[in-house]
Amino acid sequence: MTGTEQIDVVVVGAGLAGLTAGIRAAEADLRVRVIEQSTDEAYLCNSRYTGGLFHIAMEDMTGDAAWVRANIERATRGEGNGELATALASNAKRTLIWLKQQGVRFITAGPDGLRRNSLAPPGVRQTGLHWQGRAGDVMLRTLADALRRRSGTLTRGVAAQSLVMEDGRCVGVRVLENGQASEIRARSVVLADGGFQANADLVKRFISPAPDRLLMRNARTGQGSGLKMAEDVGASLVGTESFYGHIQYREAMTDERFWPYPVLDSLATAGVVLNSDGERFCDEGLGGVYVTNAIAKLADPLSAVILFDDAIWNGPGTDWLLPANPFLLNAGGKLISAPTIEQLAAQLSLPADKLRATIDGYNSGVAAGQMVAAPPRTTSPYKPWPVAKGPFHAIPVCAGVTYTMGGIATNAKAQVLSQGGAVIPGLLAAGATTGGLEGFSFSGYSGGLSKSSVFGLIAGDTLAETLSGTARAAQSA
Repeated sequence: MTGTEQIDVVVVGAGLAGLTAGIRAAEADLRVRVIEQSTDEAYLCNSRYTGGLFHIAMEDMTGDAAWVRANIERATRGEGNGELATALASNAKRTLIWLKQQGVRFITAGPDGLRRNSLAPPGVRQTGLHWQGRAGDVMLRTLADALRRRSGTLTRGVAAQSLVMEDGRCVGVRVLENGQASEIRARSVVLADGGFQANADLVKRFISPAPDRLLMRNARTGQGSGLKMAEDVGASLVGTESFYGHIQYREAMTDERFWPYPVLDSLATAGVVLNSDGERFCDEGLGGVYVTNAIAKLADPLSAVILFDDAIWNGPGTDWLLPANPFLLNAGGKLISAPTIEQLAAQLSLPADKLRATIDGYNSGVAAGQMVAAPPRTTSPYKPWPVAKGPFHAIPVCAGVTYTMGGIATNAKAQVLSQGGAVIPGLLAAGATTGGLEGFSFSGYSGGLSKSSVFGLIAGDTLAETLSGTARAAQSA
């Protein structure tokens, strides 16, 4: 192993969470190095791909802290860590202000809370993947410049391998840089390398029996290295069974015209989602993120279809960002259609008797206003529509994974917790590599950009609080 470097802080990962933590630490006169495994100047990560909507639980993250906290509770049904939720809500507004101070620009992209704080220039709202020179790409370039202005260092082509521990404290990272093994010694380490969505072994371990049959609706760089390194030194993991994502047209698996947009969630939450036996298998009323997780857990995640009629297609099918109607057809996608349920079953190779029984049972529940048939279906906030009048339509779908919602357990100061619940000294984590805030049995979603930026800033605060005084003393000696 070649040379050893000693600094105050090393941050693993140069996405939104990592750069935020690094800049905030550098503001406190700490010697900071942010490392990124990619050698590319425009290194890929989910933060670079993002469309740029900063929100919490689909609402305005700059609202009153108590209101924001209540929105998190509603979205996660109270299953997340309350201290993390309070920290997110209490620091959300100041995080956006801080980002603006670094030069990140925001616009109001729509009247609702979801779009009130959107990155500028706005993400291109068209089907397919478009990120260069917009939204997340500009944000990361801006933050990298801010880090350099504060004498922090961003080094690409450095892959973290393992953590260096001494007497129970994290004191650095072993890395591969330019093909050479070395250590970066530091007084504190921040893990901020994103989720594990692109690691098939971890996805199979935690999320789906068939990771190769999920759509990677992401930058495909999240390998879970930070999670694995933390677990190796005794860190606790939490909430690893859930991910944030959307329902996509099945052909998106092989055709980039169909991801990351359009998404098909609004069709699924109004109509019926079926498995290969022509039966419902989840509560569509719990929302698109929940249904996407349910699809991923099928023995064959590519076996699901959404079934609906013209009323749904021309109603909920036109709702949300780049909705299926008309954007799926505009991109070259197709509906499978038939005048009767039985004829549609034949086109889908589904048993006609089972499909007819499923639709009749579903429609009876809609008419009664109470969906008690297995599985039950909630009726709020997503209203079930009857699938009653031909022509009937179906779309084969797949589960599109954006980022994993679980990971390393931390406290409200972004300090990593051991399996016994104690703080691991010198080790922090922020962003999608962490868990405890969202996910769980309802796949409750709080927001990826807000989670990464807020807890990146909190990690920087913790570093400033614990290290900055001694750092100044050492520099003046």
